[in-house]
Amino acid sequence: MLYLDHAATTETRPETRQAMVPFFGEVFGNPSGIHATSRDAKNAVEEARERAAEFMGAEHPLDIVFTGGGTEADNLAVAGTALAGGRRGGVVTTAVEHEAVLETAKFLGSLGCRVDLVGVDSAGRLAVTDVLDRVDAKTAVVSVMLANNETGTIFPIRAVADAVRAKSPDTVVHTDAVQAFLTEDVSIAATGADMITLAGHKFGGPKGVGLLLAPRHIDLEPLIHGGGQELGRRSGTHNVAAIVGMVAAMEATVRERAATRQRIKHTRDNFEQALRAQVPDLEINGDRERRLVQHSHVRLPGITAETLLIRLDAAGVAAAAGSACHSGAIDVSHVLAAMGMAADQAAECVRFSFGWSTDPAEGTEAAYRVAAVVEELR
Repeated sequence: MLYLDHAATTETRPETRQAMVPFFGEVFGNPSGIHATSRDAKNAVEEARERAAEFMGAEHPLDIVFTGGGTEADNLAVAGTALAGGRRGGVVTTAVEHEAVLETAKFLGSLGCRVDLVGVDSAGRLAVTDVLDRVDAKTAVVSVMLANNETGTIFPIRAVADAVRAKSPDTVVHTDAVQAFLTEDVSIAATGADMITLAGHKFGGPKGVGLLLAPRHIDLEPLIHGGGQELGRRSGTHNVAAIVGMVAAMEATVRERAATRQRIKHTRDNFEQALRAQVPDLEINGDRERRLVQHSHVRLPGITAETLLIRLDAAGVAAAAGSACHSGAIDVSHVLAAMGMAADQAAECVRFSFGWSTDPAEGTEAAYRVAAVVEELR
């Protein structure tokens, strides 16, 4: 199987598995306890927190909030900010965000929060001025993803953050950087954002763990109430093994990022060039100049994504249509709809995505397999 669905999830790194092993055995304590067994677990969590803070350029380790994944981190960032202190603050976000942000914004709207969705152009590009036009003193949070999870289009988050801060200094800027961490610098210095979301399984960590970088001065209403862990921002017993594993994956990702980026770009470009040579009417979606090197979102006219994906699976190629966070049904992408693509055309789009474990030879081989399936279907 040629696995080209790394945007959905990627293989766990060897460093991750090795780091996690002790916490399934001898280091099994609850980090909230006070005896030696618990202290060993707590020390592991806090050491991981310090390393994560370093990788993301946080001012203090306690600015890192460990969560149960990217979805929870997005929910905490958006809802936690909008509802902090009993208020019903406004939310500005884009029409092409991950559902973790869009559904949270929809929920907040039902509670009386003002919600503004900013559109994009036909290439999925976002204009900073369109965001700024919707920001005022009542806006609690602006949430703009660093890069789109479907097309890979990269947004000007630094420019957004600077503009919002100049117009409304009390408004918090959040970015969902889940898809970008593998190949992009998502530190505070690089993004300019106040809060940043990551999910471990997108860059070689385990599933079910993520983090929100949220400086301690930002007031957040917790979504999960209980024992007051994570400075009261996210209660619940820590998943020590997963936290340690995710941070081990972060370390490996940062260390290898430059080489990984170069290798994946070469593989992706070879894939697209070889596929276009065999399927001349291939269309590549998104911003061709500003997109993640690991994404290739294409339209194959006349072939529905559902049919293509089934045939590709039989041919030994794993790909996807839209987000992997749906219940399994293939719906028309809200991202492509926001880009103005007709429903019948959007239904012909497929995402191929590459990861840290991708072999460079897989790009050309995958292109030949995809082209063969397209020829058969046509």
